[in-house]
Amino acid sequence: MKHDYSYRERQQELDSGRQFRLGDGKISGYCSVALGTLSLLAVLAYLYPAYLTTIELRQAYDAAFLQQFLKYGMYFSLFFGILSFVLNGYKRLGAAGIVLTLIAFALGGYSIPVGPVEPRRLSLGVDWLILAFMGSSAIFMTLEKLFPKYRNQVVLRPEWGLDLLYFCFNHLAISAILIYGNYHASHFDWALSETVQEAIRSVPLLLQVMVIILCADFVLYWEHRLYHEVQLLWPIHAVHHSIEHLDWLAGSRGHFIQVFSERAMVMVPLYLLGADQAALDIYVAFAALQAILIHCNLGISFGPLKYILVTPQFHHWHHSSEKPAIDTNYSAHTVLFDRLFGSYHMPVKHWPAEYGTTVRLPRSYIGQLFYPLSKHLKKK
Repeated sequence: MKHDYSYRERQQELDSGRQFRLGDGKISGYCSVALGTLSLLAVLAYLYPAYLTTIELRQAYDAAFLQQFLKYGMYFSLFFGILSFVLNGYKRLGAAGIVLTLIAFALGGYSIPVGPVEPRRLSLGVDWLILAFMGSSAIFMTLEKLFPKYRNQVVLRPEWGLDLLYFCFNHLAISAILIYGNYHASHFDWALSETVQEAIRSVPLLLQVMVIILCADFVLYWEHRLYHEVQLLWPIHAVHHSIEHLDWLAGSRGHFIQVFSERAMVMVPLYLLGADQAALDIYVAFAALQAILIHCNLGISFGPLKYILVTPQFHHWHHSSEKPAIDTNYSAHTVLFDRLFGSYHMPVKHWPAEYGTTVRLPRSYIGQLFYPLSKHLKKK
């Protein structure tokens, strides 16, 4: 029985080989490469906005204004690259960052004229990738360093590169995901009710947001539960659970089938409710930030909020491979439906000692991409 389980403390050893240290050039080298890569991607996005930026996001930012940030990003990339040589450590990373930035300068840098963009529905979300990576890494890496749950877990923990690849795919494919989500939601035209939509729009904005959160959470809860409890679907979702070290980047790992299906399913309640655009925007921002937050290596208790909203501790238990936690805590936003439907597991005084799946999955992107198919074929 769950209450007889003996909880253990997680043994997180410090991986000194992957650790960042001031003064050895590693921090400056990685900063140079990261800023150089982002700068080059930004320049390409300015050169080919119809193909490399998204319609929805272009409406939310001033492209000319952001060129000032690009300017500083390029010069800081050069600065950090040179610093890695001065510190005489990780000079290859510094050199790579400098080369990437010089290529960005050669292609036009931060002086590319900004003009009208040809409307093109399907494109790569390079702008979304850049802004999401810079914002997420700055906010959540800072929080993880200030308030870590596992202090010995390093930034470059095992398989961080794999999860960075998932992060890039999920953001670059945003246009295709939205197109598929809208297409799927349009099949529910038969359920549209003008009366319901008018009633939703008539209430205060905050109440609209709360209704959206609850309706979306209900749909996501049952979709998530099906991925766990339907044998055919589990190998797809197992890819997300294969991660053994949780941090801000961990939530990005997910099979593309799950990524597309989740976005498609959550679009249905948003489509049917017909809430004000402002309420939808608030929900999207809330959902995106919470999805990253709940995977963070963050030891903040969140006080009474943890009994209402999904928090890192609650979701970390969902990722645990320990027996009491398996197939629990399915909710994405609130703990309501886990409590209602008997899948709530939250030993407040404890955190998981083990993460991952009970059967270890392949550790490469290609291996995980084809894992559901190989698992299915083995059963035949």
